[in-house]
Amino acid sequence: MSNFPTIIQGGMGAGVSSWRLAQAVSKLGQLGVVSGTALDSILARRLQDGDPGAHMRRALDHFPIPEIADRIWQTYYIPGGKTERAPYKPVPSHAKDAPRELQELCVAANFVEVFLAREGHDHPVGINYLEKVQLPHLPSIYGAMLAGVGYILMGAGVPLKIPGVLDRFANHEPATYLLQVTGAQEDDDRTMVFAPKEFLGRDLPPLSRPKFLAIIASNTLATTLLKKADGAVDGFVIEGWTAGGHNAPPRGKLQLDEAGEAIYGERDQVDLEKIRALGVPFWLAGGFGWPEKLAEALAAGATGVQVGTAFAFCEESGLREDYKQALIGKSVSAKARVFTDSVASPTNFPFKVAQLEGTVSEQEIYSARPRICDLGYLRESYRTPEGAIDYRCSAEPVTVYVSKGGKAENTVGRKCLCNALMANIGHPQARNGKFVEYGMVTSGNDLTGIKRFLPPGASTYTAADVIQNLLQGARATVVRENLTFALSSSSPTKLSS
Repeated sequence: MSNFPTIIQGGMGAGVSSWRLAQAVSKLGQLGVVSGTALDSILARRLQDGDPGAHMRRALDHFPIPEIADRIWQTYYIPGGKTERAPYKPVPSHAKDAPRELQELCVAANFVEVFLAREGHDHPVGINYLEKVQLPHLPSIYGAMLAGVGYILMGAGVPLKIPGVLDRFANHEPATYLLQVTGAQEDDDRTMVFAPKEFLGRDLPPLSRPKFLAIIASNTLATTLLKKADGAVDGFVIEGWTAGGHNAPPRGKLQLDEAGEAIYGERDQVDLEKIRALGVPFWLAGGFGWPEKLAEALAAGATGVQVGTAFAFCEESGLREDYKQALIGKSVSAKARVFTDSVASPTNFPFKVAQLEGTVSEQEIYSARPRICDLGYLRESYRTPEGAIDYRCSAEPVTVYVSKGGKAENTVGRKCLCNALMANIGHPQARNGKFVEYGMVTSGNDLTGIKRFLPPGASTYTAADVIQNLLQGARATVVRENLTFALSSSSPTKLSS
């Protein structure tokens, strides 16, 4: 297990787990992870903002197909950046058969993020994807592998076919992925295809096959992946429901407490004894960003922990500085609160929202926003009456959604996460020179305790501060060799957070 990291930095949001954050963590010998969500749009908007620091240009100069890099540059780069109230040029929407322009942007954007995260050190870097966001999978993964990504992490679904995709892409062989389509019939063509050699138009040396870590919340899913995945599953991140972002829904019928949050119970706990018996490395996540929780995880047989919230608010993360400072201040004043919104996300997964003035978490602000779905990463693929594949989002205009066969009740309380997450990292879309998109910050329940990472007298902290604090737990485990509560207990050990 010595080749695996003790701490995995979570792959948070769109651009919060930026290349800067992943680079900082990996330089310190732990696993830095970039978020793979919406990287094509993020690259396009960074270029339209003038590419501050010329980092995108530097990475694109290393892209193995210069003509693709040049096309992207010519399409999106604005010298000096666009004006604040000017809208960003849109990126084509993903579909089962994506246009060449979008495939090029997607491959290059994932390459750029991983390339920059890997600069200046020799340690592995990971990238995190949501299985539920399927349409960009193949070009995204290939782009990350072109840049030498060391780990692929994926949750929010059952990624049985991803290990096989990694095997094929390592040799630049074509890979396929079956798109989930609501109402699909057996003979419908749902297969997405990406052929690297055809895309590149030339031969390249073989690529390193990254390790694959599945993010899971149940013993059943762990067993299923090991038995049925079409390639090696190298480990698991076992994520509890106190983690930020999307949470696995509670098992059984959804029940809400008085505040409107989903209720999790005994059925939602993971039996770590059974996980250990599978014989693969695992990390615990969701409330494990404390030294003593790392010590517990190691004593329970885990390789380490995945931590998101603590890193989300450090200096190197991509989160907007005003949001960071406001939420660190709430932690310091004991006013921080995270709400598990069971309806906000169009994915139908519960979604953690940090309560912050001036963001989408305030319903009165969001109610003034026109319902627009123009990024579309969380759209649902569905079969039309004519047998074609189309796309709908429960956060788009209600009449449009219903006209596509959606149920009006599914639109109640839905929010456009795609635009909100772009606003979180300083790239909000401007509309008609008047309306500018609001952000919506996601965070785990550990938001209340991030003040502990602040050095004396400081209002900010770094990734190094987080790692130094957490590794006290690893040292404590070495000293406390008699801490065998998890290994010697006759009753199953449960993941608690």
